[in-house]
This record gives sequence, C-alpha cells and structure tokens, in this order.
Amino acid sequence: MSSHPPDTGWHIDQRCTNCDVARQLAPGLIGEVDGRSAVIRQPRTDAEERAMRAAAYACHTRSIRHDSQGLNPTLDPFPLALDEHLYLCGHNSPKTAGANSYLLCRPTGNLMIDTPRWSSVSAAKYEALGPVTEVLLTHRDHAAHGRRYADRFGARLWIHEGDLDAAPDADKIIHGTEPIEIADPVIAHPLPGHSKGSVLYLADNMYCFSGDSLYWSRTTMDIEVFDSVTWYSITELAASLERTAPRLHFEWLLPGHGDRRRLTTQDMKQRLQNLATRTRKLPPAPIDFSALRW
Repeated sequence: MSSHPPDTGWHIDQRCTNCDVARQLAPGLIGEVDGRSAVIRQPRTDAEERAMRAAAYACHTRSIRHDSQGLNPTLDPFPLALDEHLYLCGHNSPKTAGANSYLLCRPTGNLMIDTPRWSSVSAAKYEALGPVTEVLLTHRDHAAHGRRYADRFGARLWIHEGDLDAAPDADKIIHGTEPIEIADPVIAHPLPGHSKGSVLYLADNMYCFSGDSLYWSRTTMDIEVFDSVTWYSITELAASLERTAPRLHFEWLLPGHGDRRRLTTQDMKQRLQNLATRTRKLPPAPIDFSALRW
C-alpha cells in the first residue's frame, strides 16, 4: 500500500440527503454525523483517495467536494468492477433518491439494473463493456432515465404492471406474482411489498438485484427489509418473501439502497428464510416520509 500525502481538502456540503452511498464506498473515511454524511478522516493512502473519489462521483447531490479539485472526467472510476462481470454504475441520480444501479455483462447481452443519472458520456462507457439488451427496473422509485438509457442502447425496458404508471412506455411488462424468464438464466421474481410492483431480478444463480426490497444491514450484519419505508404493504412483503425465498439461489445481494454483500449460497438461503419468518411478525409501521429525501 503506497502512502499518500496528508490532505485536508475533502468535505461534504449541506446538500447531503444522508443516502448512505458515500459511506458504502468510503467506509472509515465518511460517517454519519448529525443526520448527514461527513468526512471523519482525510485519505492517507492512494487506495483511500480512490475510495473518496468514488464516493464523490457517485453522490447524487454532488455534495462531496475537494477544496482544490473538481470532478475531473479522467479520474472517474465508474463503471466500477465489483466482480468479474459485475459493475456498479455510479453517478447516482437525484431522481431515483440516489439509488445504486448495476451493469451485468453476459455473453447474450448485458443488463442494466435500475438507472444512474442520464449522461451520454457515461452511457458510452457502459456501452464500451458490450451491448446492453435489457434495462430492468426493480420498482417505481428507480424508473427515472430508464427509457432514455433503453433508447440509447436499443434495449428493452422492463417493469412490473403494479408500477407501470412510473414507466408507461416500457417495452416489456411483468404480470402477477409468478417468476418469469427474462433471459437464460435471468429470472424476474415479483415481490410486492415495498411497492406494488417491486421485482427481484436473479441472474446466473449468482446475482440478486433487490431494489429496495432487501438489503444488507451494517447494524445487524444480516439481510433486512426497510419496514419503515415499505410504501405498499409490509404484510404483502412478508407473503412475497415466504413465497419467493425458497426459489432463490445466489451469492451476491445487490440492493438499490443499503449495503451489498457476498456470501455462500447456503448462507444466503438460510438468512432469507430467517428474514421471511421475522418479516411475518412485523406489524405495519408508520411510514417515514422523511426518507423520500433520499
């Protein structure tokens, strides 16, 4: 690990909405202070400088700033490799409450799951990884820019009928609660709960793109649901999990909000079954409308 000169220039301004993306990308450097992300320590190594820069390029409010640096396009780390064929898109959008989006490269056509902010420059970088044939929306909150990216790529835009009003010009509409095949083997599992039309996308028995239905919690160190921001029905979400959990086999949990995590398939399966049991016991919670500022 190479050393890096001491730096006092990184800070986060008052536009921060406490979306947690920066803390995911630069743990130990950025933390939560008084309900917002804040720089708790300046980078000391090249690796930490790259982590801070990734947080800055992902931030949907562009709140992470350096006294002597702008966002130099030549230093943009996105799309950022998470696994051999899996990328974090970065450049999170204020129109999706700062949600993460992903690009999965596959021989039969690449998948974009949810959408980063629109940028023709970013779109060209995603295209450079291979043709994108499907843009998959997990639910209504993350639908912004979907049509624009799909048109740029010549891809099909997918959404569930329960959230169709958020993307009425979608090319492919998922119906009901039974899983359907998007490609081989990419399966859409309808999971009403967070929204009426929430969907999990399972790819290659390896990657689960969960939108805002499930996430990895740094607090409990387990898979959790956002019970206080389950807009549609916690009861429906519990039923969805009970129906769907036995069908899911994957190693990577990749949410829109909340932490990502890779575990063994067996560990994920056991945790999902436990989550289904816990969720069934949750009473309907007051909705935290302040979270809309994500």
